[in-house]
Amino acid sequence: PPQSQRVEAEFEKVVAMVREMKASISKQEKLEIYSLYKQATIGDINIPCPCATDVTGKAKWEAWNGRKGMSKADAMKNYIAKAEELKKKYGA
Repeated sequence: PPQSQRVEAEFEKVVAMVREMKASISKQEKLEIYSLYKQATIGDINIPCPCATDVTGKAKWEAWNGRKGMSKADAMKNYIAKAEELKKKYGA
């Protein structure tokens, strides 16, 4: 299959692995993996920034917004790399 299909298949496998991870990863790592996931699946951010009182929502929005312009394919590759790093760091 073309490389894009291979990357997508790998991405789907890694997403499932991340969802199954029992380790408690840091907030920063969660934001990083979240923003790469959103960029890979949706693309550039498409929602308004939540109000400042929604601290978690605002942090997630800012993390995703920081990926603006990254292609979905690059976001998938970066997500896979970050997930592998987390797996090594914390174990599956």
